[in-house]
Amino acid sequence: MTSASLGPDWVRGPDGVRHRRAARVIVLDGADRVLLVRGHDADEPDRSWWFTVGGGIDPGESDVEAALRELREEVGLALVPEDLVGPVLTRAGIFRFLAETCRQDEVFFVARVDGGHEPTDAGWTPVERDVLDEMRWLTTAELRAETREVFPTVLPDVVDALARGWDGTVRHLGTQLDDEPSDPEELGR
Repeated sequence: MTSASLGPDWVRGPDGVRHRRAARVIVLDGADRVLLVRGHDADEPDRSWWFTVGGGIDPGESDVEAALRELREEVGLALVPEDLVGPVLTRAGIFRFLAETCRQDEVFFVARVDGGHEPTDAGWTPVERDVLDEMRWLTTAELRAETREVFPTVLPDVVDALARGWDGTVRHLGTQLDDEPSDPEELGR
């Protein structure tokens, strides 16, 4: 068991499951690569996965404000509201993390950083330092070949579609059980 714990933004719902709302950003560069973070659960260090930049929405914060704050804190990228497009995607992810079952209702935006960006971990919290492993720009081909999990699992298809330009449709993925075993073919194994 780790000393890390879920933050105060995770509240227990009527069903007993920890819950929070989160804003996430699909950051694309000029080569249509996506900037992702790789992390693990301190209670399950052998399991590692890739995910988009983002995190919990603070009280009184809009989805856009949270997305912009998370970009600054998680990868050192300072953008303005006009740099975000969307929301382009929503989902509810249910997963185990730090020995808790969690539900995170996520809203995704897209941001284009044509000149690229060298991510920095300078804004990481102590908990993030315990569970985040790296940040990297990845192509959709690299994502499809990745042997680690990628969340959401449809991210390569979403990135391909967004690289061609957003059509104004918000994709709703519904509730996804992130701890369900992934199809080995889907992971490129």
